[in-house]
Amino acid sequence: MRRRTGLAMAGAAALAWGEWLNWRWSRALVGNSGGTAEAVVVLGYRNPQATANVINRWRVRAGIRSMAADSASGTRLIFSGGATTGGAAEAQLMSDYATSVLAFDGTVLLEDQSGTTWENITNVIPLLEDVDRIKIVSQPAHALKARAYLRRQRPDLAERLVRADDYRPGEWMVVKPLLALYGLWTLRGLQAGERKPWL
Repeated sequence: MRRRTGLAMAGAAALAWGEWLNWRWSRALVGNSGGTAEAVVVLGYRNPQATANVINRWRVRAGIRSMAADSASGTRLIFSGGATTGGAAEAQLMSDYATSVLAFDGTVLLEDQSGTTWENITNVIPLLEDVDRIKIVSQPAHALKARAYLRRQRPDLAERLVRADDYRPGEWMVVKPLLALYGLWTLRGLQAGERKPWL
């Protein structure tokens, strides 16, 4: 009985830790930029099959729900990701899912040459020059890494970063501890100031 209680407490602690860390990452390097023109950048995940995989499908849904209701008509949805496995580009697969499955009929732009997160940011910069607010959508650790890269490449554009709706309490809860561990590993190259919430 004691062992079961201990395991249950350890499991609950792991879930709470994963939830907290993902919540924290979702609030790092974002501000309160105003204005009406908005860009939502959805980063792709390696996708060997001919249709969007479960991770890319979730990212598309998170991107669409990240669009501010009061500026939806002035928002561009940017899918970023090249063909990392020899098939179709991640950006194209995500766009196809958004338009054909989710019936999204807003403005969609594709960046289909990137093979890394650094390239994602480099290649979408020309599509962000004239917007007031920028949202980057992915799992929280990956989105934070991308925001840090934008800050390094174009600090002026990074001032326009605002929160996306890619973190929700309880969503992906069972795997959030694993996402948190993986995130700690992938974010090891970030500076301390790039990990702290601005808000």
